[in-house]
Amino acid sequence: MRSFRTAVAGLGCLGVLGAAGCSADAPSGPTTSYQPYVSATAASSGDSAGSPAVYNLAFVISDGSGCTPRWNGTYAVGDTAVTSRIAQLTAGGASVRVSFGGASGKELAATCDSAAGLAAAYAAALDAAGATQADFDIEGDELTDSASIALRSRAIALLQKQRPALKVSFTLPVMPSGLDSGSLALLASANTYDVQVSTVNLMTMNYGESYTGDMGAYALASATAAHTQLKSVFGLSDAAAWRGMALTSMIGVNDVAGETFGLADAAEVRAFAEEKGIAWVSMWSTFRDRPCATGSATDDALTDCSGVTQKDGAFAEAFSGRS
Repeated sequence: MRSFRTAVAGLGCLGVLGAAGCSADAPSGPTTSYQPYVSATAASSGDSAGSPAVYNLAFVISDGSGCTPRWNGTYAVGDTAVTSRIAQLTAGGASVRVSFGGASGKELAATCDSAAGLAAAYAAALDAAGATQADFDIEGDELTDSASIALRSRAIALLQKQRPALKVSFTLPVMPSGLDSGSLALLASANTYDVQVSTVNLMTMNYGESYTGDMGAYALASATAAHTQLKSVFGLSDAAAWRGMALTSMIGVNDVAGETFGLADAAEVRAFAEEKGIAWVSMWSTFRDRPCATGSATDDALTDCSGVTQKDGAFAEAFSGRS
């Protein structure tokens, strides 16, 4: 997913499901929560729309070449702009998840030189945010860097030994045909080093210029294909594989020509997630959940508005099932 250019120039079983044969049943009743991505430094009018259960704070990456974690590579993890922002987001009872990585800059696993140092960098960001949930958004070149993949897996496993309550999710690109070989290799590495994965979050977006059809249908196809893969990778039952999945859509005009994800698509994804018992749905992002100003530049639809006709917070309402 894109970085915040408004703020800066720019395995074992799925751990939450238990380990006994990896065959946990899906819980009864409506369980799919709404957990959007937000800027860690800048407030948005759409932050509270849909009453999120968890906010994904994006993104912690390297300061450039070392093992120092910084928000968007710029802000210290304990910067008052971030800590005050977190206090505002959690005032109503929601929690926060620190998201490491993203599409821009260097993920810490590519710049740290030891598992212990990397685990300490991750821990510093989590502690500063008061978070017990960590998301690792791995995409682009990071998915083909076997050395950083192994180092990350070792560091996360070490961190979970130090913090048994830490919940870990991986956010990965997907196609309507499913996860690619790089993403599957990353999950295999997590298995090798006994990382306990709570959720695999699928980025149902940016499929390519040949995918100009129904974005909601593509999201459902992607989830269905990945479901089969997750069953195989983690040895899960049907229900447990759905419960170990999350879906994140890029709302409105996507940054691939021809891809527009509308409000009807969001409602379709929400209904599918509820039917299957998927853990949570998300979107990129709260600060885009509003119409663009008349006469705004094309790129604004990628940065701070959706590019489609909507009211403020409409996508949040659709994803939370409140529309």
